[in-house]
Amino acid sequence: MISHSPLLSQPLSHFLLLLLLLPLFFTSVASQCKNPPIIFNFGDSNSDTGGLVAGLGFPVNLPNGRTFFHRSTGRLSDGRLLIDFLCQSLNASFLSPYLDSLGGSGFTNGANFAVVGSSTLPKYVPFSLNIQLMQFLHFKARSLELVTAGFGNFITDEGLRNALYIIDIGQNDIADSFSKKMSYAQVTKRIPSVILEIGNAVKVLYNQGGRKFWIHNTGPLGCLPQKLSLVQKKDLDPIGCISDYNMAARLFNEGLRQLCERMRSQLSGATIVYVDIYSIKYDLIANSSKYGFSSPLMACCGSGGPPYNYDIRVTCSQPGYHVCDEGSRYVNWDGIHYTEAANSIIASKVLSMAHSSPSIPFDFFCRN
Repeated sequence: MISHSPLLSQPLSHFLLLLLLLPLFFTSVASQCKNPPIIFNFGDSNSDTGGLVAGLGFPVNLPNGRTFFHRSTGRLSDGRLLIDFLCQSLNASFLSPYLDSLGGSGFTNGANFAVVGSSTLPKYVPFSLNIQLMQFLHFKARSLELVTAGFGNFITDEGLRNALYIIDIGQNDIADSFSKKMSYAQVTKRIPSVILEIGNAVKVLYNQGGRKFWIHNTGPLGCLPQKLSLVQKKDLDPIGCISDYNMAARLFNEGLRQLCERMRSQLSGATIVYVDIYSIKYDLIANSSKYGFSSPLMACCGSGGPPYNYDIRVTCSQPGYHVCDEGSRYVNWDGIHYTEAANSIIASKVLSMAHSSPSIPFDFFCRN
């Protein structure tokens, strides 16, 4: 078992205070939202709540899900994702995967179209952003058809217009480009096309009546243990992350920020919030001891040991893997995705409004 003290640099009292305050923070925010919004989420593994398992039958086994759910739910984490914490902050139910026919959800609270590995390009491959949009359009048409026919409790046209639309995608576009041995110049040349696809998605949803959008930028790709382990020739920044990977992520983020600014003036009546996930995650890694974490560039679940505990031949939950002890304070779960402990910190920072433009409280999206 790979584990070590969760408190190498922090006093115990500071760490315990952090653990005590986070649940109170989420409870206080949740209590303000008596009528949670309907939420539709589009994205990749950062917000997939079981879409890969439901859509392709791909096995995602324990120890995934061990911390909160005590079973695997298809999430690539030991527990809750950022999207789960955001839902909880609004007193909303967790989002069910759109393709999960056996989940028991009537989808009255919305649906999650995000699937592991999704990107914006190429289009028309499962489950690219435009495929997720096509699924939403089918979902909408079918819901309204059933409402008109008088069947059950389905989302109405008004519910769809007042829903919150979350988009969290782009990481795989950048990562896949680098994995194909493209140069930094070639990777960055593709970024405007990725931004265009996200803009097109927002406009499709807007033309369908959507007016409330919450858009996440992408995190520091060069700080993922998977990338650090696999990339042979790499220029590292002062905290040990791959410089050109992070530069590409920041370039993408600036393009996305500018897109959101343009769309605010173009799409009348729309609320479009841009959220800087990159700065939150980079700060968490750079100042990990401040948050009670250690070894921020090392995966909790994987194989190979320090410095990254990532081996592409023996990944988390595959035969031969090792996992840190429950309660260990790791930022990274499996080399790519974050632990529940890290996601809870990220969520608290998102909800603080300090990283949102415009600075709109998340409970703004509660229904009146």
